[in-house]
Amino acid sequence: MILKGYKVNTVKVFVCHFLRKSIVSLKKLAMNRNKKQRFIRVILIAIVIVFDTYCTYNYFKSEPSHIEDIIKNIDHHNTLQPILNEDRFGPLHNDSPVIVVQVHKRIEHLRYLIDSLARAKHISNTLVIFSHDYYDESINELVRHINFCKVLQIFYPFSIQTHEHKFPGDDPNDCPRTINLQEAIQRKCNNARYPDTYGHYREAKFTQLKHHWWWKMNRVFDQLNVTRHHTGLVLFIEEDNYVAEDFLHVLMLMEKKTDEICPRCNILALARYEPFSETYFNLEHLDEVGIALWNHFWGFAFKRSTWLSIAKYSLIFCTYDDYNYDYSIRYLYQTFLQTEIYTMVTNQARVFHTGICGLHHEHKECNPEQIVVKLRKALDQKSHQLYPKNLTVLFNYDNLLNQDEPLTVNGGWADVRDHGLCLDFNKRND
Repeated sequence: MILKGYKVNTVKVFVCHFLRKSIVSLKKLAMNRNKKQRFIRVILIAIVIVFDTYCTYNYFKSEPSHIEDIIKNIDHHNTLQPILNEDRFGPLHNDSPVIVVQVHKRIEHLRYLIDSLARAKHISNTLVIFSHDYYDESINELVRHINFCKVLQIFYPFSIQTHEHKFPGDDPNDCPRTINLQEAIQRKCNNARYPDTYGHYREAKFTQLKHHWWWKMNRVFDQLNVTRHHTGLVLFIEEDNYVAEDFLHVLMLMEKKTDEICPRCNILALARYEPFSETYFNLEHLDEVGIALWNHFWGFAFKRSTWLSIAKYSLIFCTYDDYNYDYSIRYLYQTFLQTEIYTMVTNQARVFHTGICGLHHEHKECNPEQIVVKLRKALDQKSHQLYPKNLTVLFNYDNLLNQDEPLTVNGGWADVRDHGLCLDFNKRND
């Protein structure tokens, strides 16, 4: 399939790849001390760079100007599932970690995350999957330039961007969030009879969070060629996270120690949610973990067996009136599995949150660069304590949390159209 703005000719693409590789060797030759030969090679480099620029803009770069072109590009990419750097790092092994990054359009945060991943030990053994709900060529180009591990991009096909004026985006005839039921019925707006627990109507910017997460889970565990039979750990992070260089070392150590420390733990987490403050940068107790009930965590990981226990209750997940996936999962476990989700979590974070000014939060220190500079300084000061050889159990939350305490339902997920779309993601696995 040839796409508008994404024209691909096999011979020309091959030539372009050859030219790109030639630049590196020509630059080395240009350092030759023979001035005459060096001059000729510099001219050759200039010619190759011109052709490389032409290739970039005509064969490797897609800059769709219309929604229809974006949809075609998304479909094309999701169908091909190209894995970058596989020729360099080899195929994914079954015991290798898979890292899944949920991406919106905060490119500055994403750039810092990628930089932190590049610094991490063992990163070359992983596959990093970037799951996008916004198609942006600047972001795509940033991801395509990753050279330290295998990379795969997937694109959520039902985003607000591609459905701006229709469901699952905001249809002009959808009910306003705060309108009351009687007025909504009189107006005959689309979802008049489906207000949430608090009498409010859906907002697409919030429902997309749960839709994207659920689609991503189904896509990674059950649909992608490279991961649908993978039984190793899958780690979930977001574009506005930043990782410590030993995060994979700690994650693998936690996996190794699970049977000894917490046999009932089916989720591993690399950070507890903490409100942002200066104490965020006080890194202590780097070898300690705790046992906690499922709550708000950054950088959590689990295996296929845990996913299967969740996926079989997709009807509950998809119809529970909460736009938060984590609250929906906990409700599912408590109500239908009659158990809690036990999690082994690091006492000191290995995954940090730089996006303190986002969809839900505002903070006076919103510059991610300032936060990253402080994090790097704190991590450098504690570098001698990174890479622990063993883990110490510091705390156990079993006696601190009331398991009978009713869950808080946040609403925002009562529209039957959202329920249907969510359930449809599972049907695509059949």
